[in-house]
Amino acid sequence: MAAIFGKILIGIYVEIKRSDGRIHQAMVTSLNEDNDSVTVEWIENGDTKGKEIDLESIFALNPDLAPDEEIAQSPETPPPPVSSSVKVNKIPTNKNRRTVAPPKNEAPARDNRVIGTTRARPSQQMEQAPSAPAPPPIQHQTLQQQQNARRKSNCVKEVEKLQEKRERRRLQQQELREKRAQEIDTTTPNYEIMCMIRDFRASLDYRPLTTADLIEEHRICVCVRARPLNKKEMSLKDLDVITIPSKDVVMVHEPKQKVDLTRYLENQTFRFDYAFDDTATNEMVYRFTARPLVETIFERGMATCFAYGQTGSGKTHTMGGDFSGKNQDCSKGIYALAARDVFLMIKKPNYKKLDLQIYSTFFEIYSGKVFDLLNRKAKLRVLEDGKQQVQVVGLQEREVHCTEDVLKLIEMGNSCRTSGQTSANAHSSRSHAVFQIILRRRGKMHGKFSLIDLAGNERGADTSSADRQTRLEGAEINKSLLALKECIRALGRNKPHTPFRASKLTQVLRDSFIGENSRTCMIATISPGMASCENTLNTLRYANRVKELTVDPGAVMESRTGGHPISQLDVLEPQWGVGSSPQRDDLKLLCEQNEEEVSPQLFTFHEAVSQLVEMEEQVLEDHRAVFQESIRWLEDEKVLIEMTEEVDYDVDSYATQLEQILDQKIEILTELRDKVKAFRSALQEEEQASKQINPKRPRAL
Repeated sequence: MAAIFGKILIGIYVEIKRSDGRIHQAMVTSLNEDNDSVTVEWIENGDTKGKEIDLESIFALNPDLAPDEEIAQSPETPPPPVSSSVKVNKIPTNKNRRTVAPPKNEAPARDNRVIGTTRARPSQQMEQAPSAPAPPPIQHQTLQQQQNARRKSNCVKEVEKLQEKRERRRLQQQELREKRAQEIDTTTPNYEIMCMIRDFRASLDYRPLTTADLIEEHRICVCVRARPLNKKEMSLKDLDVITIPSKDVVMVHEPKQKVDLTRYLENQTFRFDYAFDDTATNEMVYRFTARPLVETIFERGMATCFAYGQTGSGKTHTMGGDFSGKNQDCSKGIYALAARDVFLMIKKPNYKKLDLQIYSTFFEIYSGKVFDLLNRKAKLRVLEDGKQQVQVVGLQEREVHCTEDVLKLIEMGNSCRTSGQTSANAHSSRSHAVFQIILRRRGKMHGKFSLIDLAGNERGADTSSADRQTRLEGAEINKSLLALKECIRALGRNKPHTPFRASKLTQVLRDSFIGENSRTCMIATISPGMASCENTLNTLRYANRVKELTVDPGAVMESRTGGHPISQLDVLEPQWGVGSSPQRDDLKLLCEQNEEEVSPQLFTFHEAVSQLVEMEEQVLEDHRAVFQESIRWLEDEKVLIEMTEEVDYDVDSYATQLEQILDQKIEILTELRDKVKAFRSALQEEEQASKQINPKRPRAL
């Protein structure tokens, strides 16, 4: 019987139980009659796997396939012996007729029917009791054969039932395949990859982040947020290659191809503090990221929260709010949510007595220059005072009294932020937008919360463009992102030196990377589409590098209690040469710490760009000074001209004063001319360095 049912199961999908407790479907491929078992196979992670399972386990998990109890006995097994008297007494078919027992001391009646006859002999009929009915017609088989025939008939019926069930399952599976084919366009070029991803996800145990999860305290918090596929990606039939199975794990299904053109998936896994899937709202992201930092600024601390990722990955949506076409709802972004909580916190009794005032600033950093977004994009200068405190000269602070005031400032700043086209996106954020909430007590700084929407990280790859402006933008973005990463890592490890001078972004945020009471949160936003897979992996690698070196208590105590540590700059000087300025020194340190990403040619290019930016600022400053001096010269020359109109003017005095004016002009203009020549040489050096760039790819993590 087991062999019969085992053969029927071949080609049918059944439920099986794995050694780890998981239950899933597999196909029965063969029968092993020696030990009443079958071999099943299934596809997992793109590979075919199988195992041998006994029939009892199959029937236990698939009761609809198990044989009925009435046919559990094999038809070949003979029935138990039964006396002939009992058999004869069971022949009458009328249930209401009384059966007459044989007289005592008489032999029981025998069944004298003979195979091949059609009637019993009359003498045998006379021996029957008078009330006994006439016997039924004699059958052509013995009772044993009748029972075997009946059993065989039942077995055949059960086989037919199983075949019917099998046909029904085949029809259901066919309908399911047709339904899936309607839901999934099998004509897509990446249909095979899509099926691999779907099968892989079916084997995962999902435990996503919820509002019921505890909010952990981190000095440096790194999290990832994935957005859903947008309309453009869906119209292009792009695939979602991002899976977030738990609250802190992100998986990227990177399509690969073997030498024989066989396609497969390389599933790369990253772990962070929090992972938000495409269903997470801005409120939920804010709850676990920026909200824990609000209290820091009331405790005389510095907090920084920034969004990092490819253009179009959701940075501006996360920080600035929801978009409906070109209209932005700023009330649902982290800028506004943080401001809302600040105004709620300031009303608490323990903070209300401090008599704090709230101010806001909004500026952008574009190509190494700072512009005030609340003052008609006025260009600002970043300088260090005598106490080595960084000052953004001319930056306007607007006092705010409610969340609505903050929303107005955000809308004003976003309306004039610099944007443009890149090699990866048609509408790229070309600048870093920095929105700050500042608490002041009696005019002095009490705490500051910096919320930053960084430029798209793919812009940093535009360093080999034929367009100089695009190259300079990309170089500055690349350098500032590297510097930001190293500054955060230095904060986490309490390093003696922080390379904040390597970029304008980190220079402006210097006070956020020093001090015991400083906290930072990074939100890495990623695009789910397969077309963005490379940029997504770069974003995740960057975020992983930020988090991989967190606070090490042993290292911190060692750096505090040990002797004088050797400065990394001292080690770099023999390799890179003595730096001529603090900015150059920090740039060299930055490139050395990221040697797996920065080639020597790329370092030379960054150095040329930094020199170019410094010289540009100096030339512009000197030109303004010459322009102002020229106005004074014109006034002096006007007086001399008027003096010559007199009849008896002093010719000697006229000549002396004119000579002095000309000498001043020649000296200042010659100096400016020499700087312009040097600046032009720097432009040529930058162009030559850009042609020699051989960037290294990020190290696989």
